[in-house]
Amino acid sequence: MGWLVLVGAISGLNYLANYAVATSSSDKASVLYSYSNAVGGAVIYAIMLAIVLWIVHGRADLLALRQPEFWLKAIGLAVLVFAAAMIANALMDPFLHAGREQGVVPKHWMPRHAGAYAANWVVVAGVAPLVEELTYRGAGFSLLSDAWGRTVAIFGVGILFALSHGLLQALPELATLGCGLAWLRSRTKSVYPGMLVHSVFNSVALASVFWH
Repeated sequence: MGWLVLVGAISGLNYLANYAVATSSSDKASVLYSYSNAVGGAVIYAIMLAIVLWIVHGRADLLALRQPEFWLKAIGLAVLVFAAAMIANALMDPFLHAGREQGVVPKHWMPRHAGAYAANWVVVAGVAPLVEELTYRGAGFSLLSDAWGRTVAIFGVGILFALSHGLLQALPELATLGCGLAWLRSRTKSVYPGMLVHSVFNSVALASVFWH
């Protein structure tokens, strides 16, 4: 119950925040050029992680912080999930315009803000995947799987992960990624491969500023 309350709160706050930005004159595409955005993001993720650790009450096994039994197999499955997510995005984005809805990756590279962009990259491609994988594919998957089984956990975690971003047009793409990462977690019994895929996925999005 505590985990569902946390995810519900994150989803509600993100939908409110995205609505507020959409109805204001602020430019989301400039936030990654701001050091304050990186610091704010890091603080939010730290709070989120602290709540997750409190929810699991020292049950480290729920977080799936364990090595995959066979790393070579895990890497192969990770590549499969990453490729499937990228193909799904390529097929859906021309219709959904999810990237445009999220709108945080700048349209133009500005070298004078390289330091701030690098700081935000650490948060988006480093801190976020770590905390979100522990939250959704770690604690979330374990709790849902124990209560309702693996299939419900895969789709439940995937959909709730998508909803937590507070976006509508991007929902199918995020759910596809979320379900893929949950499937990867179920096959490897570890959150580490998912962290890797999540980090690379976010890094590709951030790197797109260089070829806009």
